[in-house]
Amino acid sequence: AKRIHEIHESSTIQMSKLSRELRDQGFDIINLALGEPDFDTPDHIRMAGEKAIAEGYTHYPPVSGYADLRKAISEKFLRDNQLSFNPNQIVVSNGAKQSIINVMLSLLEAGDEVVIPAPYWVSYPEMVKLTGASVQFIETSVASDFKISPDQLRNALTVHSKVFIYSNPSNPTGSLYSEEELARLAEVFADFPNVFIISDEIYELINYVGKHPTLAHFPSISNRVIVINGMSKGFAMTGWRIGYMAGPEWLAKACDKVQSQFTSAACSIAQMASICALNSDYSPTYKMRDAFRQRRDIVHERLSQIPGLKLNKPEGAFYLFPEVSYYFDKSHPGGLISNSDDLCMYLLKTAQVSMVSGIGFGAPDYIRISFAASEEDLIKACDRITKA
Repeated sequence: AKRIHEIHESSTIQMSKLSRELRDQGFDIINLALGEPDFDTPDHIRMAGEKAIAEGYTHYPPVSGYADLRKAISEKFLRDNQLSFNPNQIVVSNGAKQSIINVMLSLLEAGDEVVIPAPYWVSYPEMVKLTGASVQFIETSVASDFKISPDQLRNALTVHSKVFIYSNPSNPTGSLYSEEELARLAEVFADFPNVFIISDEIYELINYVGKHPTLAHFPSISNRVIVINGMSKGFAMTGWRIGYMAGPEWLAKACDKVQSQFTSAACSIAQMASICALNSDYSPTYKMRDAFRQRRDIVHERLSQIPGLKLNKPEGAFYLFPEVSYYFDKSHPGGLISNSDDLCMYLLKTAQVSMVSGIGFGAPDYIRISFAASEEDLIKACDRITKA
């Protein structure tokens, strides 16, 4: 089909696949490409999954998710975020990625426009292509901490704009908009009442500076903000595949309808484990966050010493996103480095460290480095990168 030729394979998954292949061939590859916590799911959550199996939670759940899970998510929003979403406004999906595509398929069609700040998560524009809509990008750089200004937003929005999507904290940059910065953006959105905002908050719990800010806090636009979240990052539950959306009830019903024809409900056992995670003490999550903060500091300090790299200090997520164009047009025994793809391949072959080119994130002068790895591996990787 034509649409298959128009979309691209995820560059993060592509690079991780190559890393695995090289490892299988006996190479000592340190994989800093995939956005996945290196921690196992905490014991109490795993035990809840085992209990669900023992208690017979092996049948089809409702398409939108068990009522108990949607209630737990509703209570989480009120407790953690001071947001009021009732369970009928929530749809549980097979990961936050499905939550996003459900929303896009429910809202978008040919002729609509989606505004996306760059750098962006690799899947956003590819999902938009599947809906038939078009994309308008807003460029940012390390100099602005990868954040858009209110003027940039106002200039990007048009009568054709239907959706704005961003992540906070950001993948791939780790940047985090403050409440004050979001307030200024909300003032712009208030002048464009036909624009829906998809706020991807999957990295909410990996936040190094304090309270989690969200555009859903602002009454002038809150009825148009769709919050996306899930269990993967904050609870180290990537393989359990549980994400969720919260938004207007009419949109939740539309997402339920879309999902009913794609996958039906998310895994029953994973849903029961998620109830336990959301209703339990977050101490294991905070320990992981603190470990990520320490790793960030190690990698940031090491990379800051490499000539020519420009980087910010991320306030969330587990990525660094250095600007690397200083190394373009430089040669090595294997050839010429023309772009960030070439640099990543050079570092993979020479340093045996796997990272992801910024091209897939809409930032061709950058590379993404995940510090979701052990301190030992990160120190070793930084030594290898520096030498290379």
